[in-house]
Amino acid sequence: MFSCTECGKRFLSKHRLNRHKNIHTSRYKCTKCGKCSDNSSNLADHMQRHSGDKPFECNICGKRFTTSNDLKIHNIFHSGERRYKCHVCDKAFKMSGHLHDHMRIHTGERPYKCSMCNKGFSKKSTLDSHILSVHSDKRPHSCPYCGMQFKADINLKRHVLRIHTGAKPYSCTHCSTSFVRPDTLKRHLKLHDRIHKCMHCSSTFIQNDALKRHLKSHNEGTGFTCHICQKKFTHYVYLQKHLLNLHSAYVCTECSEQFYTATELIKHQLVHKNFKFCCGLCGKWFKYKANVIHHFKRCFKNL
Repeated sequence: MFSCTECGKRFLSKHRLNRHKNIHTSRYKCTKCGKCSDNSSNLADHMQRHSGDKPFECNICGKRFTTSNDLKIHNIFHSGERRYKCHVCDKAFKMSGHLHDHMRIHTGERPYKCSMCNKGFSKKSTLDSHILSVHSDKRPHSCPYCGMQFKADINLKRHVLRIHTGAKPYSCTHCSTSFVRPDTLKRHLKLHDRIHKCMHCSSTFIQNDALKRHLKSHNEGTGFTCHICQKKFTHYVYLQKHLLNLHSAYVCTECSEQFYTATELIKHQLVHKNFKFCCGLCGKWFKYKANVIHHFKRCFKNL
């Protein structure tokens, strides 16, 4: 990492640092905000932002931009190209600035400090959002349709897209499904990137646990096995239904309830009879023999 001695800003390459240093000695200065640029072209683009005009329109999603460079950067997001790769975790990015921000995950660097609580952040945009949401009550961004106010511009844009326009600019390249927000599209794309594949059939799964449950349908793993025909099931409730439908031979003549064994049927039939078991110590009555035996042991200990 290379640091600027004037402002402390860091860069991944010395070339970018040298370009940045030109700003501190530049004669191209904005008359409205005082920001310096390293050449007249960048200053012209910057001054265009103060005008509020957005003459450059994306021919894919219709979004408009102040400068042609902003539009060029935006078009990168519509392409699938990711040229900038992290040498630590191999994660790839479409823009060098995003790689620069990502590298702070590995270095732990948080150069942007909040002046109010001294909390550090890896990105300036995150710091700005923190100040707006935590330390400020201002809502400078107003919806032109309903007048609702927001702290951040991105929240206003999402509100307008969802409520007033219904536009969904983020489209899936696999199935053409569109979404309002980029993070929703990102979650959707995981459905097309199922990495856990079944070795017996063409089924694929996002999570390994889902694959393990599926493998039980191919008689892999323990599962739940029928003690009569050895057929296996993924859940115990499926085994119960199987036993009732195919192997239940014991049916109650009173209520037609079915049972797997004769013992279970006999025990159940006591429900329909007035026969009861009595405790010889206290005289208490019970419908089931097992209950009176359990009670008798407790009653004997209390003597």
